[in-house]
Amino acid sequence: MNRFLKTRREGAVLLITMDEPKTRNALTGNSAAEEFVRQCETISLDSSIRAVVLTGEGPCFSSGGNVKDMKKYFTDKPSPFQIREEYRHGIQRIPKAFFHLEVPTIAAVNGAAVGAGMDLACMCDIRIASKNATFAESFVKVGIVPGDGGAWLLPRIVGMSRAAQLAFSGDAMSAEEAARCGLISEVVEHDQLLGTAMNLAHRIAANPGEVVRMTKRLLREGQHMSLESLLELSASYQAIAHCGADHEEAVRAFIGKRPAVFNQC
Repeated sequence: MNRFLKTRREGAVLLITMDEPKTRNALTGNSAAEEFVRQCETISLDSSIRAVVLTGEGPCFSSGGNVKDMKKYFTDKPSPFQIREEYRHGIQRIPKAFFHLEVPTIAAVNGAAVGAGMDLACMCDIRIASKNATFAESFVKVGIVPGDGGAWLLPRIVGMSRAAQLAFSGDAMSAEEAARCGLISEVVEHDQLLGTAMNLAHRIAANPGEVVRMTKRLLREGQHMSLESLLELSASYQAIAHCGADHEEAVRAFIGKRPAVFNQC
């Protein structure tokens, strides 16, 4: 079986490309979930990786679940309990892996992001889209619910009212519409997409790696912590940061009016 993901390193930035254009980079019926989980584990253990860019090969970012593969639910007649376990041990491992990944992630959405493909983009911290991109939380169109965490992710990005409109209608929207509702942060010409995303990733990677990881963790924890608890965690992380060599280098470089040179790992 061919690998679903291909990777390329550019210094401290890792580019991940979904490489199954024949299925429009579908996330089910293949090894996608297992490969994403393994890749996230590898990234977490490699402190030299400071930013990640995710994109898709071909004209589509990801079509989400493989609709043709869903015929098995009519022919094989699995029980509801078997289907639940399939989700729990399959596609639902992807949002868990991305949520616990401390390295910043950027989705470079090159084309259609549909269903679980749209939710995959939402799992990333930042989303930049080509003018060719379209987005659809389209589960209702095939008679199912968001089974991969989309009902948790989408309202946190665009708000409950807009998320409900998208999820209840299943309607597609353009990159420009997605930018207006806050789903994505930037729309660029198609041929500039990867360069724009990689440039941002390199700007992120130029900062102290451990500090960026702690900053991402604070943003994640702040979604469900009380203010008091988050302040306590922030104080602990700040104590670690103040005692680090990168903080000293940054301060001395600022005072000396020179570029800072941070540790590379």
